[in-house]
Amino acid sequence: MRERTRFGWILTAAILIIYFGFIGLIAFDKALLAVKVGGGTASLGLFLGVGVILIAFVLTGIYVARANTRFDALTADLKRSLGQ
Repeated sequence: MRERTRFGWILTAAILIIYFGFIGLIAFDKALLAVKVGGGTASLGLFLGVGVILIAFVLTGIYVARANTRFDALTADLKRSLGQ
């Protein structure tokens, strides 16, 4: 239980740092986010915003992968040791 909780808090802290870092850029450096990328109409802010969303999906995938391997194995071991 402790390992799963700690892992969850680490992933939560990671996404919060990324998200609030992005919000901080919006608040304090709008000019940086307005920079055009690739000569098109897309700005750096658009790519960073999409990046934040993609990182959230990746972190969710990491948690699911860990839950399906490590945490499920620990739960099964605990059930076996309790005789259930």
